[in-house]
Amino acid sequence: MKYIGAHVAASGGVENAPLNAHKIGANAFALFTKNQRQWVSAPLSDTSIKLFKERCEEYGFSADVILPHDSYLINLGHPEQEGLEKSRVAFLDEMQRCEQLGLKILNFHPGSHLKQISLEECLDRVAESINMTLDKTKGVTAVIEDTAGQGSNVGFQFEQLKYIIDRVEDKTRVGVCIDTCHTYTAGYDLVEDYDNVMNQFRNIVGFEYLKGIHLNDSKKALGTHVDRHDSIGKGLMDIKFFKRLMQDSRFDNMPIILETPNEELWADEITMLHSFE
Repeated sequence: MKYIGAHVAASGGVENAPLNAHKIGANAFALFTKNQRQWVSAPLSDTSIKLFKERCEEYGFSADVILPHDSYLINLGHPEQEGLEKSRVAFLDEMQRCEQLGLKILNFHPGSHLKQISLEECLDRVAESINMTLDKTKGVTAVIEDTAGQGSNVGFQFEQLKYIIDRVEDKTRVGVCIDTCHTYTAGYDLVEDYDNVMNQFRNIVGFEYLKGIHLNDSKKALGTHVDRHDSIGKGLMDIKFFKRLMQDSRFDNMPIILETPNEELWADEITMLHSFE
């Protein structure tokens, strides 16, 4: 079974996210558990936590299909100690918020070397950051999102994701989220070479580590390393790819999350995607 939703708003409190997801006909969703553009936010209130859990139960959202996203400010591979420490503190707070809400996974962008350290040193710092955070938390899996490789961002090759995973001590609490737009513009031709790309992922990373999908079309061409999402069927990724993924059982029973730019289309996109199953 496919669980499809979108990254919905949580303004006014995290308890509004399941309500917003239900309104668009989703059976999965993503959210920010705090303001994604601030380093520090007020703690979650007991009331918000209680209402969030109650509404998830009311609308049938299990923790397995909710994919929270951490702050865009966090860089777990930061080349400077001050920035690295600040990111690690913020990431720990994000993981602890997930613990409070009863969530099982947290999606994050691996980071950027900012052209100040080597790629490997940046990846080592990401892995070390994950290990430090897992040691201080329990029950929540750190899910690495692949990137388009824009600028100095790391994590745009399957080998880089594997490099990080290999250095995480608790393999049961690390995973991967594939963003289809990022993967495509990173140079993996999901449209014309679907089977080969999936075989590469299986052989390099392993489907056992796949915990979620960000399902987005792309405004930019294959291999451009530019991260620009588009609505399903309106970008450069042929609709045949989305039909293929919807019929691929390897993507059953995990959150498939739209981050497409026109939220007014989300309900229609969800209906369309389910029709492809």
